[in-house]
Amino acid sequence: MAQTSQSIAAGIEEKGRRARRIVLMAGILLGLVLVLGVIVVLRFVANERDRDLIGWQVRLGIVADSRVAAIDDWLDAQYRIVRELAENPTVQLYLTELALSDGDAAGVADGEAQTGYIRNLATATAEREGFMGPRPAAPVAANIPVAANGGIAVIDPLGRLVAGTAGLPALEGPIAAALATRVPGEKSIIDAYRTAAGEVVMGFIWPVHGVQADAKAGDEIGAVIGVRPVVAELERRIIQPGETARTAESEIVRRAGDGIEYVTGLRDGTPALMRILAGNTPDLDTAFALGNPGGFAERRDYAGNAVLAVARAVKTAPWVLVRKVDTAEALAETRYRTRVLLVVFLGAIAFVGIVVVAVWRHGTSVRAAQAAEQFRDMADRFSRLFTFMRVVTDSQPTAIAAVDQQGRYTFANREAAAGTGIETEEMLGKTLAAVIGPIRAKGLEQQNRRARETGSTVVEIEAVGDDETKRILKTAHVPLPDSGDFVDGVLMVTEDITDLVNERARRERILKQLTATLVAVIDRRDPYSANHSARVAEVSRDIAEEMGLSAVEVETVEIAASVMNLGKIAVPAELLTRQGALSEEEMRLIRDSILTSADLLDGVEFDGPVVQTLRQLQEHWDGTGVPHGLSGDAILPMARIVSVANAFVGMASARAWRPGLAPEKAADALMRDVGARFDRAAVAALLNVLENRGGRARWARFGEPPRAAGV
Repeated sequence: MAQTSQSIAAGIEEKGRRARRIVLMAGILLGLVLVLGVIVVLRFVANERDRDLIGWQVRLGIVADSRVAAIDDWLDAQYRIVRELAENPTVQLYLTELALSDGDAAGVADGEAQTGYIRNLATATAEREGFMGPRPAAPVAANIPVAANGGIAVIDPLGRLVAGTAGLPALEGPIAAALATRVPGEKSIIDAYRTAAGEVVMGFIWPVHGVQADAKAGDEIGAVIGVRPVVAELERRIIQPGETARTAESEIVRRAGDGIEYVTGLRDGTPALMRILAGNTPDLDTAFALGNPGGFAERRDYAGNAVLAVARAVKTAPWVLVRKVDTAEALAETRYRTRVLLVVFLGAIAFVGIVVVAVWRHGTSVRAAQAAEQFRDMADRFSRLFTFMRVVTDSQPTAIAAVDQQGRYTFANREAAAGTGIETEEMLGKTLAAVIGPIRAKGLEQQNRRARETGSTVVEIEAVGDDETKRILKTAHVPLPDSGDFVDGVLMVTEDITDLVNERARRERILKQLTATLVAVIDRRDPYSANHSARVAEVSRDIAEEMGLSAVEVETVEIAASVMNLGKIAVPAELLTRQGALSEEEMRLIRDSILTSADLLDGVEFDGPVVQTLRQLQEHWDGTGVPHGLSGDAILPMARIVSVANAFVGMASARAWRPGLAPEKAADALMRDVGARFDRAAVAALLNVLENRGGRARWARFGEPPRAAGV
């Protein structure tokens, strides 16, 4: 008995030791899992940070490119203003006469009147275009320094003032330096500087050439200088409309000796051109920008804040634009995800630990076993369902994704992730802007909002990419109701229809080629009216476009005109080539060939009413035509247009037995039949093309003899 008790006690002790060993091993295992999990989370977060940096590089780059484009456009506009004045005939003529008199203004006829006119012209231009600064008591008519902040001046080749606006800055200091270093005959810039009055201005110089001289350096006889305040204009153009980042800022900087000068004002209140930092300042974002235009880096700004910055060079001035955002704001989402992942992971480890202890203590509990079995079964079913959905959607050639009301991904298949640089699982929880960029995301979010508001599917077709990589995408935005398991959102199904669009274009080309072939066949059977159909098609298209018809209607006009003589294939060749008089029956046979053309094409599917147009070509505006006696607006506009073009080409084209009428004579003949045979609007459109759209020159070839005429 004692032995049995000892054996039982030993067994109990052994079980206790075994249990303690299991608990210890479980604790060690949990500790290892915790360490490995933290490492994995930190590595994942680091990868997420790198991806977010790439996303911000794209986002900042897009904004920087648009701001630089706005600045360059504005600078080019200022050059155009001074160029227009430099190319003014009065300015050119006066400076030409001044040059011929060796710079002696007394040798210029009516010199005082001419300089007065030039000064008034410069003043009007300066006031209209914003170059005029504060006006002094009297206008400047000679090279007299004036302390002012803007204006326009005309100078001779020696830099002497010929005429200038009131308030014109003195031609000294930065202006004189720019004039001394510029290349004669070429435009140049007077870089921004602060005047004695404290205003920041810059100037634009454009050479003046003789009235009939070539625009070469040796032909320069003077120049036009425009000086204007620039701070407000530049700072307005570096502001990004719709910017949501609180710390985002754009700056224009330039080199100033060994330093870096800020051309525009700063967010901390520093005015333009009032801050210069050493070029060797450690990790300075603007130092990096000047050395790496087009680059992206994580540096520190003028206030010492850590920022993400991109740089873009301004083409028209020696400046670099820096677009930056505080790193703390840019990567706030990444840091938030890091904290959430760590908290969730540690919570999961703690939960697993509790579950392990509970299972160990209550491993014999039937309820726990059943719960575990049910949990495993549910997890297995969910896993199989999710796998099934993933396989189904990944097998589709279309991009399928779902987003919630905040534009965050809740589902994405493999095609939706293609080209984004991240996996489908990593897209979940991220915004559209973070994954595909803010520009395209903005358009998709607008359509998603429409789909939610209307409760119906919204379909949008858009072109993405540049000319070499252009793709046509069709996206269906399907509203998703709140089902309890999934929040209210939108399902986006995107299909690449580039090949379909290209195939349609190819079919249209084939149709045009077939049409040209049919026209060539008719031309061979009727040599006296060779090229007639092609010419009618050309004139018809011009009339239709002049009348503002739709693309389908313009195409209908062109096709109908091209194939209207197809029915002549049923007319005997000797009848087409006979030069003598034809009987009434023979004339009717030729007239009815147009209806034969309609019958031959009756089964062909065109985008527009080509066949109906052919059937109405012989109808007259006053109802005296055939075959149905239609009148006025009952006749298709396309038929009215081709009828006018056909009559015009027939009269203007030369034949073997007669010359063609001059275009204006043919037009006069058409005008006599307006309101009877022809529609006034179609004839008026033809006359406008003839007189104002180059029709007379293009259609002059119609009157050439048949053997020499081109198509």
